[in-house]
Amino acid sequence: MTADHDTNSSPTPEAHLSEALISLSSLRHNLACIRAVSGPECRIMGVVKANAYGHGAPEVTATLESAGVRDFGVANVQEAIELRSAHRFLHDSRILAFAAPLPQHLELYLRHGVEMTVCDLDTVEAAEAVASASGGRIRVQVKVDTGMGRIGVACEDAIQLMEAIDRSPNLELCGVYTHFAEGHEPNGFTALQLERFLQVTGAYELKSGRRVPRHAASSGAIVSKPESRLDMVRPGILLYGCHPVDSRPTALPVRPVMQFRSRVMFVKEVASGTSISYNRTWSAPGPRRVATVAAGYADGFHRSLSNRSGIFIAGKPYPQVGTVTMDQIMVDLGDDRSVRAGDTAVLFGWDGFSAGEQAILAGTISYELLCSVSKRVQRVFV
Repeated sequence: MTADHDTNSSPTPEAHLSEALISLSSLRHNLACIRAVSGPECRIMGVVKANAYGHGAPEVTATLESAGVRDFGVANVQEAIELRSAHRFLHDSRILAFAAPLPQHLELYLRHGVEMTVCDLDTVEAAEAVASASGGRIRVQVKVDTGMGRIGVACEDAIQLMEAIDRSPNLELCGVYTHFAEGHEPNGFTALQLERFLQVTGAYELKSGRRVPRHAASSGAIVSKPESRLDMVRPGILLYGCHPVDSRPTALPVRPVMQFRSRVMFVKEVASGTSISYNRTWSAPGPRRVATVAAGYADGFHRSLSNRSGIFIAGKPYPQVGTVTMDQIMVDLGDDRSVRAGDTAVLFGWDGFSAGEQAILAGTISYELLCSVSKRVQRVFV
């Protein structure tokens, strides 16, 4: 997979053994693709939790903001605080923390200007007390559990909860949302969840005479179920250039934002029968040249990829051999004598195997591979 990226123009200190190149132009391209299908009236919440899926939350947030995004989603209030300390938001930008708050964290939402997810009456009463005592106001959004079964208020209790917020002078109801369990599947359970959600929001609007912004669609449903886009969508994996289901790419022409690469550290010649790495899971079927690359499972190259995947060196694929170790992997070069110590090895990205292709081989999903790229892998923004 290739794209137009000038990585040579970006300074790359020689000390970096493993790097994650982050293409901000691809991020902007992916946002434009999502806007094109969502329509001009639909707001976009950039999901930047888990350090923007491993891509660098402050830099990703700044790029999305410069492209007009004003809503951002993080996992919890701790992530929100960290992001606020690392990035100076525009005055009209908002952060929603998806997790249900603990009582001891309520004051943090007020102090740091973070929108709170509310799922029960106890939280409403406690949050109102905290906000009233300080003379402040907390913006809240109600999460409705329509079938995900994780957090959220039950559908039959949702209107009562929203009315309680409306009666609380120091709380502002600024959104209501749900989450699909299988959003990439447009019919069946997704359709049922959407129906339940629209029944709740419709009944609230009828009873209260007001409407608050509604959102339900994350990446899968943005593409598969247009009627679920409502007032706002929450793209995550699509922003980063991967697809909700790795084995079934969507028609949206998104581009990978991350290229995970490392360096060849050592090249050796081995005789036939020589075993490689822990537990001797691979032995050379003949005389071979074997390269050692300076990345392992502590960097984000999963151990489950052992003897199942490959990497690209100088644009050519080579099989990974032996058990993936914490800090290094080995590669079978065959009789290729062109590879040298210091050469760049692409583990996944726009040149070589995609994160989705590697995820399939690892028995996981691209979300996990991206989030697994660890802190010791230097992020280089290009």
